Amino acid sequence: MKASHRSVFSGLAVAGLLTAVFGGATAHAATPKKPQVLNVAHRGASAYAPEHTMASYELGDKMKGDYIEIDLQMTKDGHLIALHDETLDRTTNGTGQVKDHTLAEIKQLDAGSWFNEQYPAYAKAEYKGLKVPTLDEVLKRFGKNKKYYIETKAPDIYPGMEEKLLCTLKKYGLTSKKSLRNGHVLVQSFSQESLLKMNRLNPDIPLVQLLWYDISGHISDEELNEVKQYAVGVGPNFDKIDRSYVQKVREHGLEIHPYTVNEKADMRKLIDWGVTGMFTNHPDRLREVLKEK
Repeated sequence: MKASHRSVFSGLAVAGLLTAVFGGATAHAATPKKPQVLNVAHRGASAYAPEHTMASYELGDKMKGDYIEIDLQMTKDGHLIALHDETLDRTTNGTGQVKDHTLAEIKQLDAGSWFNEQYPAYAKAEYKGLKVPTLDEVLKRFGKNKKYYIETKAPDIYPGMEEKLLCTLKKYGLTSKKSLRNGHVLVQSFSQESLLKMNRLNPDIPLVQLLWYDISGHISDEELNEVKQYAVGVGPNFDKIDRSYVQKVREHGLEIHPYTVNEKADMRKLIDWGVTGMFTNHPDRLREVLKEK
């Protein structure tokens, strides 16, 4: 999870307030003394297996991550796939923009060997030749009883991404009242426009506004009040926030899920500050930290 810019609040507002429940408390309830901290497996257990592959998702689930995080891109022929980058170059043996390739073309690529080369300590023979999964394949594999934290990546270059996402979630029963009440889906994005569109299409889907700070993070009451009109929380980069930032977000009745937290000392610090979840490449480490409490 990374962005080259901080999300800009446009001043747009939508009617209604989401009251989705997850983490054991309503999104707009008073700040709990000891909030449940969600363990989000960032791109799966991506410290140990190639990110956004079935192997990584399965390992994250085995390590008891609460959520499987899925970044979405869209192929030339309109299929949603699990991939972080808009290009194929970094995590496959392909090149070029995802949007310029069909699903069949992308399915020919090796999405695992790069990991073995870059992280030899965790290399495994079975990672060679892993395929880029579609969102449909991930949901079919894990089913409606698992929890998914889904990001719309670069939605401005993928017209119709939000409609396709909702259609796929509905197909697997993840937009039912029961499923949403039990927190089986969260949708996040750096794009406020994409989140506002999701809110218009289905106001029951809990949304999280991603934020990126190049310097020390600051968020105003005005910005938080605006976010609260369409989202249940915010997700800033953890290394640019402090205790006062966390407390301010919580005082506004919003969840806060910083990213990407991989060291136990940072996990403990954020928990002490009062975050309600965090993204980690090491869901096993976060589970160990949470057991200390």
